This record gives sequence, structure tokens and C-alpha cells, in this order.
Amino acid sequence: MEETMKWMNDYAVESEAVCRRNDYIDSRLFEEFGVNRGLRDENGKGVLTGLTRISKIISSRVKDGKKVPCDGELWYRGYRVEKLIEDLGEEKLGFEKIAYLLLMGEMPSEEAEKKFKEIIGKFRILPTNFTRDVIMKAPSEDIMNSMTRSILTLASYDKTAKDISVSNSLRQCIQLISEFPLLAAYAYHAYNYYEKGDSMYIHNPDPNLSTAENLLMMLRPDQKYTPVEAKVLDTALILHMEHGGGNNSTFTTRVVTSSGSDTYSTIAAAMSSLKGPKHGGANIKVMDMMDDIRNHVKDFSDEEEVSAYLSKIIHKEAFDKKGLIYGMGHAIYTISDPRERVFKKYVEELAEEKGREKDLMLYENIEKLAPKLIAENRNTMKNVSPNVDFYSGFVYDMLGIPRELYTAIFAVARIVGWSAHRMEELICTDKIIRPAYMSVMDEKE
Repeated sequence: MEETMKWMNDYAVESEAVCRRNDYIDSRLFEEFGVNRGLRDENGKGVLTGLTRISKIISSRVKDGKKVPCDGELWYRGYRVEKLIEDLGEEKLGFEKIAYLLLMGEMPSEEAEKKFKEIIGKFRILPTNFTRDVIMKAPSEDIMNSMTRSILTLASYDKTAKDISVSNSLRQCIQLISEFPLLAAYAYHAYNYYEKGDSMYIHNPDPNLSTAENLLMMLRPDQKYTPVEAKVLDTALILHMEHGGGNNSTFTTRVVTSSGSDTYSTIAAAMSSLKGPKHGGANIKVMDMMDDIRNHVKDFSDEEEVSAYLSKIIHKEAFDKKGLIYGMGHAIYTISDPRERVFKKYVEELAEEKGREKDLMLYENIEKLAPKLIAENRNTMKNVSPNVDFYSGFVYDMLGIPRELYTAIFAVARIVGWSAHRMEELICTDKIIRPAYMSVMDEKE
């Protein structure tokens, strides 16, 4: 087998030049034919491809006939996300309540919220021997791949897997929302045991605990966590739940749904999109960058020293030499990312509880200095501000969550948004999504 793989790898390397030569398309042709690469116009605005009632993102307003950037806003089903989190108070955990809001389109009554939580709790269980026979049989450092394999395998346990009626699809979505924390935690434990040689422990979820509490409980040997830890993780999950129909993984959800595919295949496709480093894997890049900065900056409070090293990163002289300060800037937001604004308060609380004020100081200095440095060196008029990924990795680190799980935690939250968009696509649209591609192929005899 090894010899065969070596032969195949050698063949692929030798053939790369052929592929590159025949697949290359001159960038000038995209301009000539008015092609919006990445489904965005020349100003970076997304091409309008659909309508939704699920969420809304605001990054600018029109004043005196001109489009003016403003502080970013994120709305879920008519409510600003800041207000939703604020109304939960300092202690209540709201993942399940907000999940109901996104799925059903309205705020639940006390009775509806209670029933929904009970259903989530009862569904938070995997088929008999599933953990042993599926998750532990092929452990991998890539937790997203492990989860995707599990999602597709779960279809084999569902007698109505192919039924795409609204009621059955809703049931499947709620079941997967319930199961995702288990798929993530158990996939990591299998990898940690078989590949890293650490101890194995599999904790059963508690149907009376929230999603955030169960995640922390299942990941820790002693099953213990503090109220602050649970609140911060719960807030992170709410902020990552949904971000419009145009983000890559949600658009993938709608594209696959429009083809008539089943729920399991649709969510698996969304997972494959989210795991990309340009999408859900961004917070890991932030953490890798921060490790590098810590290794080269001695005094985190010295703004000149921090600024000097950030300049090296921008000039491709340090870190991965790509010239990017990860966690800064967003495709939509310019003045500010509303998720980062909300999250910052909880980051500060957790840093104080964990004694990580020194690290927080470094983050805050980068948040202060990076936008100015980027503007000066990139000669750009677009404002740059920290996005939610800038702090999310730091929070997961303080919670003791392994980096292999960072994108998986994102998926535990975002499946709610995917599910809401799948339902809306099933209810409102009867056409397969099929954008056009112009052929620039040379005809040959």
C-alpha cells in the first residue's frame, strides 16, 4: 500500500504542471466579462442571490445619498443580538432559547422554551455502540472530518433519512443540534487516547444541563466548571450561531438543500465548508499568531515593542510571512464587529477569573495598534477592526479547550443557523440554485 501511495503521489506531483497550464484563466477575462469573483462586486459587496427572514447584518447606512460605514449590527429574527444577550442577564444561559428563536422565527413562551429544552436534552444521545463502532474506529486529529463522518453515518440509523418534508427535516435538525456536542467531545477523546496516548474518559451528557455546560462537563476529567465559564461559552455559542445566508457554509447549506438532498448530507456539506481556514478555522490562525508574538515580544505593556513586531508581520518579515494580522478586519464589517463588542466584556471577566490579565493586555494593545498600522502600510481607506475570531480562540484557551476543537465548537453553534436556513429554503424555494459560468475554453479538432 505504501509503495502504491508513493507512486500515486509522484504521479500527482509530475502532473501538477499540466493541470496548472490547462486550468489557468487570465484574471483580465474576469474583468472583461464582468464576473464577480467570489460572488462579490469590485467593492467587496456580496452579489444578491436570495432573501431571508432569519438574520440581518448592517455595516453601513445611507446619509445624504452616500453610503457611510457604521458600527456593525447583527440581528436575529428582528432582535439585535446585543439585546438578546443583555436580556438573558448575568446568570441565565440562553443557547437553547435563541436556538428556538432562530429555528421557529419567534421568541418562545416559558412553556415552549421548557419543552424545547426537554427535547434537546432527550435527543442528546447517540445510537447504541455508536461511539465505539463509529467515532473510535478511525480517530483523527481533524475533528471536523470525524464529525462529518459521524453525521453521514447517523443517516444509516434514521429510517426516514431521505424524507425531506418540513416536519421530518425539522426533527432531524433538532436531533443533530442536540448530538453535535457529543460528536465533537467524543471525537476529541478518541483522538487524544489513540493518537496522543493520553487518558480516556467518556462522560454521558446530562439532559438537565445546557449545551455549554454539557460541553465543559464532557471535556473535563472532573466534570467541573464555574458559572462564569459556562456563561462565557454560552455567549460565544450564541454569537456564532448565525451570520446571514451569504457566509460560505450557510450558502452551502442552501445550495445543497435546493438540490433536494437530505438533512444529513446537507449538514455534512456545510461542515466541509466551515472547516476551511478562510472560514471557521480563522481563530486557530489567531492563536498561532499570538503564540509567535509572545515568543518575540518581552513586555506586553510596551506599545512600541508590540507595534514594532506587528510591523514586521505586516511587512511579511515575521510569523507566516503572509502580511496578515489575523483577527483584524472582516469582509462585511468595517467600523466594528458587533459580536466582538459584546464578547469583550465576557473575555475580561474570564481573564480576571483565570489570572490571564497579562495576556489580555497583549490582546488589547494589538486591538489598539493593529488598525492604525494596517491603514498606514496598506494605504487603504477601509477601516479595520477586530472581528469575533480575535478573542474567541483566547476564550477557548482560557477554558482549557484543545485547539483541535476550536472549529468544532464553532460548528456546535453554527448548526443552528444552518438548520434555520435549511428550513427556510425548503419552505420558500422550489428551484435548484444554479449560477452561470461562462466558458472560455478553446475549441479543438
